[in-house]
Amino acid sequence: MSARPTPAEDGAAPAPVTFAEIARRKAAGEPIVMVTAYDYPSAQVAEAAGVDVVLVGDSGAMTVLGYDSTVPVTVDEMLVLTKAVRRGMTVPLLVADLPFGSYEVSDEQAIRTALRFVKEAGADAVKIERGGTSVDRARALVAAGIPVMGHVGLTPQTAATLGGYRSQGRTADEAARVCHEAIELQDAGCFALVFEAIPSAATAAMRPSLRVPVIGIGAGPDVDGQVLVFHDLLGIYDGPAARFVKRYAHLRGEMIDAVAAYAGEVRERQYPAAEHGYGMPDAEAERLRVLLADSGR
Repeated sequence: MSARPTPAEDGAAPAPVTFAEIARRKAAGEPIVMVTAYDYPSAQVAEAAGVDVVLVGDSGAMTVLGYDSTVPVTVDEMLVLTKAVRRGMTVPLLVADLPFGSYEVSDEQAIRTALRFVKEAGADAVKIERGGTSVDRARALVAAGIPVMGHVGLTPQTAATLGGYRSQGRTADEAARVCHEAIELQDAGCFALVFEAIPSAATAAMRPSLRVPVIGIGAGPDVDGQVLVFHDLLGIYDGPAARFVKRYAHLRGEMIDAVAAYAGEVRERQYPAAEHGYGMPDAEAERLRVLLADSGR
């Protein structure tokens, strides 16, 4: 189990997680804990739980904004989510997904978009998907002083071109392609990589070729850390769950029960009870009745 973030020297609070700390954890063999968050309260929960990295994933398009995929979400929508997360935490490293269509056209477009997440939303780094031209984008972003996390394997933004939401690297040729993309992103300057939905054996075979931390999601145990979607691991999202999802709670049912109990008490006039209201001195209440009566109201 990964240790919580290192305490500050005065013992008052954990020190913010840095890129150097992420690299140190890999070198020391200490697992890196990453989770997604999309708003102020989920960021507070992530920080209180002691995670190392928080990703404002474009998965928020589905879990929070109600889209049927990650593709429609806009830069402005992602900025709103990232700003909310930034306000909710100070310790974990904050990474923001660049949404589909916001970095593919050119290096200049990628830099303009990424700068907004760093300057306006307070992100420590951005994440981009795929190899290919994304390698050039990663290199340009790093050259512009913007830390980048790469993402290979199943890349949801372009899942349709990969045959849908299916694991990648199930043949030797496919796995070699994924490994080549990962190495290219590493050589372009990415500080870490996400491996998604890659067979465990393929991940294990690739790992010796990589010197940067690898965060897995459905990529088996031979990685430097793991990431799960906040709403998946807590059992809040009602959509289909991927094979790699483990639910650590089933909060959606509890939330429905709680709201239904509230609705029932309102309809039965059981809520609010006396203890939920505010008092007023009897003399003032009587005086108010007189004032209203005199005014004809």
